[in-house]
Amino acid sequence: MTIQPFSWIQIIRLGLVQMSIGGIVVLTTSTLNRIMVVELLMPALLPGVLVALHYLIQIIRPRMGFGADRSGKCTPWIIVGMAILCIGGILSTFSTVLMYSSPKLGIFLAFFGFLAIGLGVSASGTALLTLLAKRVDSKKRASAATIVWLMMIAGFAVTAGVSGHFLDPFTTKRLLIIASTISIICFLLTIFSLWRLESYKYYDLSKLDVGDSTTEKNQNQKKFSEIIKEIWRENSAKKFTIFIFISMLAFSMQDLILEPFAGTVFEMTPGQTTSLSGIQHSGVLAGMILVALFTNKFFFNRVFGSLKVWIVGGCLFSAFALFGLVLGGVNGKGWLLELNVFILGVANGSFSIAAIATMMQLAKEGRSKTEGTRIGLWGASQAIAFALGGFLGAISSDIARAFINDVGSAYAVVFFAECMLFFIAAKIAQSIEISNSKNSITSGKTNTIISSTGNTT
Repeated sequence: MTIQPFSWIQIIRLGLVQMSIGGIVVLTTSTLNRIMVVELLMPALLPGVLVALHYLIQIIRPRMGFGADRSGKCTPWIIVGMAILCIGGILSTFSTVLMYSSPKLGIFLAFFGFLAIGLGVSASGTALLTLLAKRVDSKKRASAATIVWLMMIAGFAVTAGVSGHFLDPFTTKRLLIIASTISIICFLLTIFSLWRLESYKYYDLSKLDVGDSTTEKNQNQKKFSEIIKEIWRENSAKKFTIFIFISMLAFSMQDLILEPFAGTVFEMTPGQTTSLSGIQHSGVLAGMILVALFTNKFFFNRVFGSLKVWIVGGCLFSAFALFGLVLGGVNGKGWLLELNVFILGVANGSFSIAAIATMMQLAKEGRSKTEGTRIGLWGASQAIAFALGGFLGAISSDIARAFINDVGSAYAVVFFAECMLFFIAAKIAQSIEISNSKNSITSGKTNTIISSTGNTT
């Protein structure tokens, strides 16, 4: 079977779906977080637990990917996932409003709302990445990943800006209306973006390669647990799973402590620390764009086209940037904190987007019809790392400050631990065998048979 790869327009259409996912997630994890803590005077632990819950439930991602593999279509999983995500967003908002009058009932419903958010992200996000892995030309993967993730970040920004504008003056009625409207718009945008995107009209029957139907049938009859065991026995897949967990753990550990570190050690105001976070995110965007440019065939891929180079290099530079924060914690105000944080962002952005592109490549190179399961496994590894990272970073800084009198040195201990994790991640990434093949998805064979009607059998 030969499949026409996605064009840039089709990749952008998938980016609109990712933008919709990002829009709903930021509304619940950012806006509702602030309302719980500031307006409702709830302990910060509550939104922290809820956000961690939506990450932890994503351990179900491999099963979602397995379902997409078995069905042979990713679109239904994306649509159903978005529906669940939208319901979760509305329920979470309603539960937050309910906390004003019935705190216990509101908190109880919030748990179900954030569980739905995690389930929705698991289904839609895993299926979306699987579709990208299957239908994006190998030469475009880094650029495609960058486009999709930039559009997700754009979704963050647009949703935050629009909701922030219409929320003033704040009322619970306004909050419910805005949350419901954003959820409905995101769902409709998803439907529009996916319309006939995965249609079988893209199959080129004139160049059909017919494989072994018996092998494919046997593969389809295997249970989820058997497929997972097979994938885990693959050296590259196992190493990549471990790499994702360690690198994303290191990536996320500084999320909750960077701004307090800047405020305490460098005596920055809340506005200044917020700007510092913006500098870091600008660096992340710059790193993503660099990888997209240098791995694109139209630019410099002959020299810097290897995804492994960017993964390993990004992890190493992340480690060096974090060691810079260690020195900043020890030296205090004289350190060039803004430049340090920007470099950290660039390094984080480069390795993370290269890892996503590699994820798609490894998924495509694996056994036929297991792309979704593989994507799900790696997505679950990332989600668990994010769930643990912020918590471990925060509690580690508290423990360090309890034993070390100097606050800057206490934070330095945590940053040094992250630094070591990135060195370990770089070492693991270096040992992963990643194909350097430049073949597009139109040149390989698969074991799927296409009938004359265009259906898979």
